[in-house]
Amino acid sequence: MKETQHIRIENFAYDLPDERIAKYPLSERDQSRLLLYRDGKPSESSFFKLPEYIPSDALMVFNNTKVIQARMHFHKTSGALIEIFCLEPEEPRDYVLSLSEIYRCTWVCMIGNLKKWKEGSLKKEFKSGSRTFCLTATKKQQIGSNYLVEFEWDGEISFAEVLDRAGELPIPPYLNRETEEKDKETYQTVYSKIKGSVAAPTAGLHFTERVLQALHEKGVVCDELTLHVGAGTFKPVKSDTIEDHEMHIESFSVSRSLVRDLIDKEGKIFAVGTTSVRTLESLYYMGLKAIKRPDISEEELVVRQWEPYQEQPDISTREALKALLDLMDRLELTLLHTATQIIIAPGYHFHIVSAMVTNFHQPRSTLLLLVSAFVGGDWKRIYDFALSNGFRFLSYGDSSLLFPASEETVKKEILVQ
Repeated sequence: MKETQHIRIENFAYDLPDERIAKYPLSERDQSRLLLYRDGKPSESSFFKLPEYIPSDALMVFNNTKVIQARMHFHKTSGALIEIFCLEPEEPRDYVLSLSEIYRCTWVCMIGNLKKWKEGSLKKEFKSGSRTFCLTATKKQQIGSNYLVEFEWDGEISFAEVLDRAGELPIPPYLNRETEEKDKETYQTVYSKIKGSVAAPTAGLHFTERVLQALHEKGVVCDELTLHVGAGTFKPVKSDTIEDHEMHIESFSVSRSLVRDLIDKEGKIFAVGTTSVRTLESLYYMGLKAIKRPDISEEELVVRQWEPYQEQPDISTREALKALLDLMDRLELTLLHTATQIIIAPGYHFHIVSAMVTNFHQPRSTLLLLVSAFVGGDWKRIYDFALSNGFRFLSYGDSSLLFPASEETVKKEILVQ
C-alpha cells in the first residue's frame, strides 16, 4: 500500500492546451474519434466502429445515471447573487426518496459567494406549467467545506421537478462557458434513466442507438448499473502524493442479474467509463466482506479508499461475487444499494474489468491514475499519441478503448518515488 500512497501526482501531469479541450460535442455523437489501445500499441479508429472490437460473447456494462439540474441561483434583496450547488441528499439520504419529496428536503451543497450569505433564508420564484411556486433555501450547519441546505417549496410537486424548473445543468467548470439549452440533451447519455448525478459519466456520451443496436445484433450482452457521479470527480489532487488526497464517496446500485452476468462472463467484462470501473471493482471487495461476515448489512459493505491495498487475498473473483449473490439472496435484494470510496491507482490489481471505454482525462487527476493502473503505467504513450494526432480532450472530447497491459508491461512499471 505504501508504494501506491507515495505516488507523486506531478508525474501524472501533461501539457493540455486550452484549444484541445472540446467546448462542445460533435453534432453526431458516434462520429467522435476512438483511440484503440491493445497489445501495448495505440491506433486510431472511429467510435461508430466500436462494436467491431467487442467480442460477441462479451458483457458491456453502462452507468445509467442521469444528470440533475443541480445548480441554482438566488438573488438576495441586496442584489448579491448566491449560487447553491446540490451535491448529495441528506434528509432523506436516498436519492430516489429525496428527489420524490414534496414540500421539503435537505441536501449537502456547495455555496458560491458564501460571504454574502451570512444569515436568513433565500427565496426564488419559478414556474411549473401555469403556476408560480416559491422555493426557500435555508443554510444549516457546515459539513467540511460544504453546507447543509434545507429546501422548502409550496405546492405538491417533487424536488426533482423543482430542480428541473429552478435549476441549471452543471456542465464541467473547465468548459469555461455558461450552460446552454442544448447541453440539457448533449450532456446526458442516450440511455440515462436514474436521476442523481451532478456530472455526466462522459464515456457514455459517444453511444447512439445505432451503436447500441450493432452491439445487440452482434450478441454482446449489455447491462447497467447506477452510480451517481459527484462533484468530487472534478476535484484536483492538490497534495504532492496521493496519500493525502481524500476520495469522494459515491452511492451506487447494482442488480442481482448484473452480478450473475459478471460471474457468467468472467474475463470478458467491458466497462463503459471510470464510474463503471470503480463500481465493478468495488463489488469484489464487497464479496470479500460477505465471505468474512455473512450477516453483514448493505451499509457496512462500503469500500473505503485504501481498503484494496491492505491485503491481497487468495480469493477468486467468482468466489467473491458468489458470496455477494448469496448475501443479496439472504437479504432478499434484487437491487443492492451501497457506496464506494475506492481509489484505483498504479499498484492496484484488477479483478473484474477486462477492458474499458473512457475519455481523455485532466492532468493530475485520479481518473488519470486509474487509466495508468489499467495500462500498466503506459498512459504517456496513449496521451502522447492522442495529443500528436489531434484528439479532442475531456467531457465533450473523443474516446478510447483500452485493453489491459500485458504481465510483462506491468512488471516493468516504475512507481513514482
